[in-house]
Amino acid sequence: MQILWMQKGYSNWSTQGLVLRMPEDEMLVFDGNAVTDSKSGGDPHSRTIEELLESGIILVNKPRGPTSHQLAAWTRELLGIKRLGHGGTLDPFATGLLTLLCGKATRLTDIVLSGDKTYVGVFRFSTPVDESALTQVLSSLVGKTYNVPPRESAVKVRVRSRRFGSIEKLDSGGESKVFVIEISCEAGSYIRTLARDIGLLLGAPCELIELHRTKSGTFDSSMACTMQQLTDAVHIWKEHGDDKAVRKLISPIERVLVSFPTVVVKDGAAAAVSHGASLARPGIAMASSGILSGSPIVIQSLKGEAVAIAELTVDTDSLQEMQSGEVAIPKSVLMAPGTYPQTWSKD
Repeated sequence: MQILWMQKGYSNWSTQGLVLRMPEDEMLVFDGNAVTDSKSGGDPHSRTIEELLESGIILVNKPRGPTSHQLAAWTRELLGIKRLGHGGTLDPFATGLLTLLCGKATRLTDIVLSGDKTYVGVFRFSTPVDESALTQVLSSLVGKTYNVPPRESAVKVRVRSRRFGSIEKLDSGGESKVFVIEISCEAGSYIRTLARDIGLLLGAPCELIELHRTKSGTFDSSMACTMQQLTDAVHIWKEHGDDKAVRKLISPIERVLVSFPTVVVKDGAAAAVSHGASLARPGIAMASSGILSGSPIVIQSLKGEAVAIAELTVDTDSLQEMQSGEVAIPKSVLMAPGTYPQTWSKD
C-alpha cells in the first residue's frame, strides 16, 4: 500500500489524462494509481444549465423591501424549477448576501444556515454618545453574549447566547448620533437585539436603521448578483439560447462544501455510496489527515464531485492501518445513482 503526504495547497492528481485539482488540505494518499473513467461523471464546473438547476447555488444581493421568501419564490418562477430555497433569512428592511439553493442543494440548507455571518449596520442613538465609550462597549460584547430574539422575529422569544467574533466602528455621522458598525457573528444572531443592548449599556436608546449582510459562511457579497442581472441572464438564455451569462451566476453544489474535510473515493465506491451504501476502506484513494471519528466529511469522487455528506466511523489517521471495514456512513447523498456504473453484484 502506497501512503504519501500531500502538503497544504492545491496539488495536481493525474488520472488517465485528466488533471484534477484536489482539496486545499493536507491529504493522505492511499492509492496514487487510482484512475477514473472519463465516460462517467464529470467536472462539476462543466455541468449543463439543467444539471446546475438540479443541484446548484445562486448568490443574490437582496434589495430592501421583499422578504427572503418572496425573493426565493420569484427566482423559482423565473427559472421554472420546483425546488428552490434560501439559506439565512434577511428581514425585509435588510439588504445583502442571500444564498439560494436549487434542487438537491436544498439538502445543504442547515450547512448554509450554520455558517458565520458578517454584517454592516447603521446604528442611530437618541442622543449623542461618546465615541471612546462606544468603542469600549463594543469590545465588551465580543465573545459569548446573551442575544434574545426581538419581538419582530419569527422565532420563539427566549434567553440564549450567541458568539460575536468582532464588533468594530467603521464610521460616524454628525453629532455622534449615527455610527456604521461591522459585526462578525455566529449564525442566528439578532443585530436588532445587539443595537438595543448597546443603547442600554450607553444609556442612550439605539435603533438599527440599516443592515447589510456582506458574508455568509464561505461566501461574500462580491460573488453575488442583483435580481436584475439574474433576470437578464435568464432572459438571454431562454429567448436567445445563450447560457454564458446564467452559467456564471449558478455555482455547483460543491462550492458550499469547500471548508469540509474530504475523503476522495474511487469510481466503484462513488457508485456504491450514491446508492446509500456505507463507505468501505478499499474504496478510498485519499483523505484529509487528522479528522476524528464522528466528524462530518464530504465524500468526493476523483473528478471533484460531491458524492455525499457522511459521518466518519474511524479516525482518518488510522486508515493506513486498515485493509477493510467501514469508514463512513452517508447522512445525505448528493450524487444521483447511476452516475458511475456499479461494480458489485446484486446477488
